Amino acid sequence: MEKYKEVNGITYMLVGKFYLPTLLPSQEKASPLGIWGKRRLAYLKQHHRETFSYLLTSGQLNSHLAYADERAKDMYSILVKQFAVSDGVTEDLKTRDRKAWEGRMNNIAARARKLVYDEVINV
Repeated sequence: MEKYKEVNGITYMLVGKFYLPTLLPSQEKASPLGIWGKRRLAYLKQHHRETFSYLLTSGQLNSHLAYADERAKDMYSILVKQFAVSDGVTEDLKTRDRKAWEGRMNNIAARARKLVYDEVINV
């Protein structure tokens, strides 16, 4: 009896009397994740286990997380810049009143984080 058999593109391995499929995910290149990718991973594990399992077994998890990380990072930086301009938070304010500038920037950062979570991470 053969130890391995391929049928319809799926490789089966002989275990005892039975052929079982070898379900190994493809070896995709793992890229280091940033904070947004890690948050997306935690969200998928906690709230969307089916999607997480599918991405993991199909070998697409790392590329999905890298894409979400890059998209979220870009969106966050753009939103912070746009909110700062629309709210009138400038370098002049920073030199005149440091505490007011910090408070307004913290508010802007929180608003940007909320939108990134709603649009990229928690979907």
